[in-house]
Amino acid sequence: MSAQDSLIKAGGIASQVREEAKSIVEVGKPVIEICEFVRRRVSELGGGLAFPCNVDIDYVAAHYTSPLGDTTVVEDGSLVKVDIGVHVDGYIADTATTVCFDPRLRGLVDAAEAGLDAAIKAVRAGAKSGDIGSIIERTIKARGAIPIRNLTGHRMARYVVHAGQSIPNVSGGNGHTLREGDVYAIEPFSVPPTASGQITNGPPGHIYQFKKKRRVRSETAKRMLKVIQSEYRTLPFASLWIQEKFPGREGVETFSELLRSKCIDSYPQLLEESHAPVAQAEHTVIVTEDGCTVTTA
Repeated sequence: MSAQDSLIKAGGIASQVREEAKSIVEVGKPVIEICEFVRRRVSELGGGLAFPCNVDIDYVAAHYTSPLGDTTVVEDGSLVKVDIGVHVDGYIADTATTVCFDPRLRGLVDAAEAGLDAAIKAVRAGAKSGDIGSIIERTIKARGAIPIRNLTGHRMARYVVHAGQSIPNVSGGNGHTLREGDVYAIEPFSVPPTASGQITNGPPGHIYQFKKKRRVRSETAKRMLKVIQSEYRTLPFASLWIQEKFPGREGVETFSELLRSKCIDSYPQLLEESHAPVAQAEHTVIVTEDGCTVTTA
């Protein structure tokens, strides 16, 4: 299968699972059930998870996935972001949607979706990332919201979710030039106009990534590190997945050993600074000469 075919297949899986997941998000639903549904469906459809399913509620903008035994549920009146990453042979599709349980917050969802649609129309080879950011900001503000200024879309590469270059959600300079064949996740985040409009790091979100192979003492740690390297490579993974393979107290202690030795690193939850509700919309695009192909439509 070619790289293009893999990207298209990953996008098709991500799109289908996003819509299926959206239909099961309801008040009282345990977050762990949403995460595990996404995990199961991606596998059934022939893909792999490019990162753990994020289920981010209200002022949590990104990077929350359920740990083992999670008791978090979807509350009435909440704003729930479901962010899904799928890969096929390392070629990634990244997409997100927001489910709203408070009619007063529906405008935030509409603003994020409008910002995404406007950005996609502006993508083409030769376009400047800064110009796309300006379009996103203007579109979101025209709908009575503001974007989060320190969250961005991102270029993706094989087995790499964040490949260095970004698509801002606000204006500010020309930025870099988009090239034909590049793959980007474009993801506007919108908040009320009274909000801070930026995120800050919160507690760990139970998402981790391999950083470097280092000397570890226990044989279990060596085996765990080998599993992480072979199964996830450079892609983020959930602590839950490792604890399933290495159950019990020994598994927990071994995982902590890998963290202490800096073989793996944790992702913090990203929280809106003023604790305002956050909406998100996201698609993956392949840049073409005169536009783009949306793989996750």
